[in-house]
Amino acid sequence: MESVQAIKQRFELIGNDQKFNRALEKAMQVAPTDISVLVTGESGVGKESIPKIIHSLSHRKHAKYIAVNCGAIPEGTIDSELFGHEKGAFTGATQTRSGYFEVADGGTIFLDEVGELPLTTQVRLLRVLENGEFLKVGSSQVQKTDVRIVAATNVNMFDAIKKEKFREDLYYRLSTVEIGIPPLRDRQGDIHLLFRKFASDFGQKYKMPTIRLTDEAIQLLQRYRWPGNIRQLRNIAEQISVLEENREVSAATLGSYLPDMSGGNLPALVNQQKKESDFSTEREILYKVLFDMKSDLNDLKKLTLELMKENDSEKVQEENEKLIRKIYGNETENYDTEEHITEVLHLPEPFEEEHSTVTPTKPTIPTAEDRYHFAEEIEEEETLSLQDKEIELIKKSLERNNGKRKAAAAELGISERTLYRKIKQYDL
Repeated sequence: MESVQAIKQRFELIGNDQKFNRALEKAMQVAPTDISVLVTGESGVGKESIPKIIHSLSHRKHAKYIAVNCGAIPEGTIDSELFGHEKGAFTGATQTRSGYFEVADGGTIFLDEVGELPLTTQVRLLRVLENGEFLKVGSSQVQKTDVRIVAATNVNMFDAIKKEKFREDLYYRLSTVEIGIPPLRDRQGDIHLLFRKFASDFGQKYKMPTIRLTDEAIQLLQRYRWPGNIRQLRNIAEQISVLEENREVSAATLGSYLPDMSGGNLPALVNQQKKESDFSTEREILYKVLFDMKSDLNDLKKLTLELMKENDSEKVQEENEKLIRKIYGNETENYDTEEHITEVLHLPEPFEEEHSTVTPTKPTIPTAEDRYHFAEEIEEEETLSLQDKEIELIKKSLERNNGKRKAAAAELGISERTLYRKIKQYDL
């Protein structure tokens, strides 16, 4: 068996990182077998090198090697691309076509971005992995194939399984051996080596002197997080090689090519999961906003009725201070509350006899029968779906807070008493 160093030279791989070397060792160990392999890692780390190593060191090396980007093929045609189709199977199928699994019989197929496969295609792929059988699109005749599958993905497969976007049984069939490629930010010792290799290649390609980095630029290069990994590093090296006249690159010059330098060397959370108290969808957030607006509207109804009944804004203000602050928040600090309430509710200004001979008209206080007439009209306009969503939000909030009404009320932005009333109202 070839050494790791020989494999690096053969496939032009650069790096001495321990995790990177371990990934190459696993690829070399699994190559002589027919075990399915899943290569994982972020976009741009060089996952496509592992399937080539596995194929070249296997007994299938003289057969076909086909690389398929599953994310680049439309959902409607991917079954035809992988498994082929019969003439007349669908509109445009003017002749029978062989798929990749038929063409690569005896060889290796590399399925890049396998996490993007549609669920229907995943079922077909699972059958190929289990017994080597597949059906062409539009055919009822079972065909056999002897293909080794090496897959790669930058998707968190457990999250995809949890969201029912990827079949769990297919994942365990693909990941008999899983090889993880570390991101470039975890290979700090290899960053400058890779940059020098790219700079040398582009110097020869464009017939220019090779660019060199100052010591400060090298430190900046190693501190940067490289979200695009090796692909981004290669692009930066090419840009600088073409655009810079001065072949010695300073830290300031390098920094102008690195996006988002303000947070380049700060720690970041990758794949941070949502808290249990967060609402999972935008639709739920929208209904939460509507729910809060309904609560504020009810509070305004109550305050309006009090003002119409008492006809004394100062008294109402004193008795409902908490309610007013809840509705207007800190805005009450910036103006006179009595004047603002009077303006909002369009109540008549206090009448002064000395400035007018007109007899003031006292606001009519609604009777007990029609006091809630306007509130009933508003309730009639509310849709059933909003009420159902309100019930759903209350249920979810109670579940997240283990039935504790105080915590659930705080989360929903209403008082515990209001929540208790709604629980009774909806019989929850």
